[in-house]
Amino acid sequence: MSRILTVAGAQMGPIQRADTREATLARMIALLEQAATKGANLVVFPELAFTTFFPRWPMGRDDAELLGCFETAMPNPRVQPLFDRARALRLGFYVGYAELTPDGHRFNSAITVGPDGDILFKYRKIHLPGSDHVKAGQRYQQLEKMYFEYGDLGFPVARGPEAWGRPVLGMLVCNDRRWPEGWRCLGLQGVELVMVGYNSAAYDPNGGEGESAELRTFHSKLAAQSNAYMNATWAVAVAKAGNEDGAGLIGGSCIVDPNGLIVAEAATLGDEVIVAEVDLDACRQGKEKMFNFAQHRRPQHYRRIVDQVGATAPE
Repeated sequence: MSRILTVAGAQMGPIQRADTREATLARMIALLEQAATKGANLVVFPELAFTTFFPRWPMGRDDAELLGCFETAMPNPRVQPLFDRARALRLGFYVGYAELTPDGHRFNSAITVGPDGDILFKYRKIHLPGSDHVKAGQRYQQLEKMYFEYGDLGFPVARGPEAWGRPVLGMLVCNDRRWPEGWRCLGLQGVELVMVGYNSAAYDPNGGEGESAELRTFHSKLAAQSNAYMNATWAVAVAKAGNEDGAGLIGGSCIVDPNGLIVAEAATLGDEVIVAEVDLDACRQGKEKMFNFAQHRRPQHYRRIVDQVGATAPE
């Protein structure tokens, strides 16, 4: 049986703070339908796809607006139309969302859903950027550390369905893609397709003028390309892009092959579908040769990676 999977990236343009959930769902369903006409089996949506990027706005922990950005179950009546349409089209999808658990924990999460509408697995973002408090004098904040807890599920993988060729699937969320540790944890589980949704600022989110939209877009693609190559995996990195209430978000959505080559990429900062035929067996070249972990890794020398947090220079 061929192990060709047609994958789509469903880049989304800006979602304004005042936009309704119904309008956002309608856009997502339209992207699903576009992907279906292009023959896609699996669609990747961005991080926090149902809302504006609310961590840029200071809000109280129990503010109604903030709580309205969180999902208390998945699916739920507010997002059920997306699940229903995907199931009717026999499309699987990855989607990022803000998760509020029954016992009150809050995570920046993502799920992958199979073509039958069942959730295959969940991931909770581990590398939270930004600050745990409002920084005085900044026009836009980056408050993920204030609104979310660090993910507690590790870096899981899951097998996709037989109809997809049983790929080994992995997930990351936004800033995770900049940290090689997560990719390598997935690579050590034989991952063949890593899905990443992101909302990345088109300015330096930590303040200052040191990063432009062009540089941040370059870094975004570089992270996907280099880590795909070093773990011999396909990668699909998908943005929410454009101008949200005056705050820019980069685009740069792309599909990357196991050699690190971009095979499809977005050309706009708006709603856009990119598609590629993913040959899952193309991962074998890297996994069996250059990045044959069983032959070439030397973990006895890697202790510093897991024991140490900050960098320490020699005396």
